[in-house]
Formats: sequence, C-alpha cells, structure tokens
Amino acid sequence: MEPVEGVRSQSGWRTLPAKETVVSSSSPTPTITPPPVSIAAITHDQRSSIDRYKRAIQKQIVDAVGSSKLKTPNPETQRSEIRSLIVKQIAQDPPPAPVAEHERIAREILDDILGLGPLEPLFADPAISDILVNGPHEVYVERRGVLELTDVQFRDDDHVVQVIRRIVERINRRVDESSPMVDARLPDGSRVNAIIPPLSLRGPAISIRRFGNKARTLEDLIRLHMLTPEIANYLRAAVKSRLNVVISGGTGSGKTTLLNALSHSIPDTERIVTIEDSAELKLQQRHVLPLEARPANIEGRGAITVRDLVRNALRMRPDRIVIGECRGSEALDMLQAMNTGHNGSLTTLHANTPRDVLARLETMVLMAGYDLPVRVIRQQIASAVNVIVQTNRLIGGSRRVTSVAEITGMEQDVICMQEIFNYQQTGVSPTGAITGFFQSTGVRTNYSEQMNTAGCHLETDQFAQRVLHRDY
Repeated sequence: MEPVEGVRSQSGWRTLPAKETVVSSSSPTPTITPPPVSIAAITHDQRSSIDRYKRAIQKQIVDAVGSSKLKTPNPETQRSEIRSLIVKQIAQDPPPAPVAEHERIAREILDDILGLGPLEPLFADPAISDILVNGPHEVYVERRGVLELTDVQFRDDDHVVQVIRRIVERINRRVDESSPMVDARLPDGSRVNAIIPPLSLRGPAISIRRFGNKARTLEDLIRLHMLTPEIANYLRAAVKSRLNVVISGGTGSGKTTLLNALSHSIPDTERIVTIEDSAELKLQQRHVLPLEARPANIEGRGAITVRDLVRNALRMRPDRIVIGECRGSEALDMLQAMNTGHNGSLTTLHANTPRDVLARLETMVLMAGYDLPVRVIRQQIASAVNVIVQTNRLIGGSRRVTSVAEITGMEQDVICMQEIFNYQQTGVSPTGAITGFFQSTGVRTNYSEQMNTAGCHLETDQFAQRVLHRDY
C-alpha cells in the first residue's frame, strides 16, 4: 500500500512508511486503546486535524481492499470486515482526539467508505421522513411534519458530491457538469434528488424522501387518521371490482403511500406490471413485474421513457398496469390501456383538486403531440377513469384523503363528477394540530352493480350523509 502523508499520531504529524499496511481481517481485532488525551472539548483546529486524519485513513483502507471489495453483494459481511480494518488502523495510529471520540471517528470513516457519510445517523431515526441538504453546512430534516435544522455537516462541497455519486452509482446513473441533476433511490426505497453547481448556487443539494421498509396497509392509514374505515372499505371495493383509480395530491401528501396500500386489495392471481420513473412501489403480490425508466447515457442516447414502458407493457399480457406517477405524454397511452381491457389500473399525479385532475390529464394528453379535439380527449378520460382520490398535506404535516369522487360520464363537453366522501378542515388546535371532520356526502356510488358482481357488497347506509370522524 502506498504511504499516506499527513497522518497525525500522538507524537505529531508523520508520514506512514510503505511497510505499514492494513492488517488482514482474519487477524484478531484489537480494541481501540490509544494513550489517554486530556482534552475537554474539540476545537476548530482539532476538528480540522481529525478531518485530515479520517481522509488519510479512508484512503488507506480503500487502497488496501480495492474497489472490487467495496462492491461485495453481502453488505453485512462487507461492513464488518471494513470496520475491522479501520479499528486496527486506528489502534496502530490513534487520531488526535480523546479516547471517547475514537469509536465515533471509526464509525464516521466507515460511513464515508460504505454509507452516506454524515447523513447515515439520520436514517436510524424512523420519525424522519425527509432529509434536505442545502450545501455542506446546512442539513434539515422533517420529523413528524416539522422541518428542523440539524447539526449535521459535511466537510465541503466535494464531500457532498462524493455522497451523491455513491448513491447514483448503485443504479448506474451519473452526476457531473454535463448532467447536474439526477433522480435516484436508496436500497430501502427512499427517493433521492440531487443537483450540483452551477445549477445549485449554494453548493450541491440533496433531497431524500424516505420510505419505511414496512409497507403500510389501509388499516395503518386509518390509525394515522389519513382516512376512515368507510372510505377504506369503498376504496378496497373499487380496486377489487377493477375500477380505474387515479390518486391526486401535492408533494408529500401521501399519494405513493396510499397507492401501495390500495395495491394490497389486488388478488394474487393477477399479473401486475408496474411502471415508474424511479422505483418506489412495494406491491406485495407474487406476480409483479416492475419496470423502471432509464435516462440518457453520457452521449445523450439510450433513454427509455415511461411512455415507452407503457407501450411495451401492453404487449406483456398484464391484468393491471400500475404507473407510479403520470406526468407527461404517457397519459394518452395510459388512458388507451384503461379503455382497452386493462381495467383496475392505478396511477398518481400532481393536482390540487379532483376537477384539476381532469385538466391535468387533458394537458398531458396534448403533450403526446397529437392534434386531438378537446371533446375526444375528454371522452377518453370520462370512459377510462372511474375514481379520483384527492390527498392533501395539511398544517403540521397531517395527511388526509380530502375527497373521493367518481366520474359518471359526460354532458355535452363537460365531464360529470360526483363526490362520495370528503374532509373539511375547520381550524387549528392550540397545539398546532388540525381540526376537521370526514363526512359522507349522501351520494351513493355509481358503481354498486360492478362492486356487487365482484363480491364487494357495500351497505346502503354507508353512503348516508353524516360525519364519519372528527379531528379535535
């Protein structure tokens, strides 16, 4: 292994001779027991020394094990072996820090080699739903619907870019000056967006939307007061009876979470093809074929769009097509699929109200490049989409299903819609929580016959106008 200059020992800075190589992981792992250092607090200069020390040790470990070792398919064994090497190296050449800090330093070096660096400890907190990096010295998290500034910091811009590249390399994507924006995902399903200078003026930025390892069910969402048992029963019946459902809402309103929960109602006997720009869905059925779009390569070629995948999915004999998010010209192909025997399909899109969903779908169909009359587009929408579920993120981060509406047809050039359930916010409590209530509107479903045929018998009184649940 090549010597690394600038590694500090207890006696001062020195150059590691070439003969001091990393000990094999098969040898007994020594404990980290450097000479005692009586330092009450770590100063800025000491922190700089520790950072240089960590970079030097990291380079030694990476050079010793080689890049192939860092890509082993067994992450637990890999982490254990690399940690063993770090501990031994620290024992041979202790860092310029108190003994109590050595374990933390070892963990930080390990996180920089194999994990997400300073962000790694944040993933241990299940209450954190979003991690937002605004340059190297400003990291926010959203915890229970509230944004908080953390004390997490990176060394510099290069340190942030290093973490970004580690994320995107796992899915064969890249980020550089020619491609300064990238969408990716983590092994746990969390969604990542990264953008670097010159587009980001405050340094490299990372936005991580976390998704728990446990897929939520409708019962989980009832306990979280996102919806009521009556709404859940209706949506479960809609999915089982193969109605086409669109889930609408803003960023962070729970669209994907609800889509995952609804998918539990799809029978295991059906073949499901999922199509996503960046994979987030966690369907529990046995016969699921996930497809993911691909961006262009460094030469600007080879891109596979969601629309390409929707067209291809029609040739794969799907019983249902689930599109993670509909955002462009693929809307036309999706509507055609819904109108040609692929009933029971589900998708999400960004819109503020169920009526806005219709306008968004019209716009996205026009993006396909066909000069279609508006009436023809609306006829396609009216015959393809059956149910629109509106989700919203309200004050304090509370997520609610604020409307469940059915499309009932067309009158002249207007798509007709009826609302079955809704949520009315009435205010905010002294503690900052929302107050409001779920209610049924008194309108019976237009698809009762289809639901009965599928064995989903909803009682008539379930649709009687009344308050279903109150948030106090």
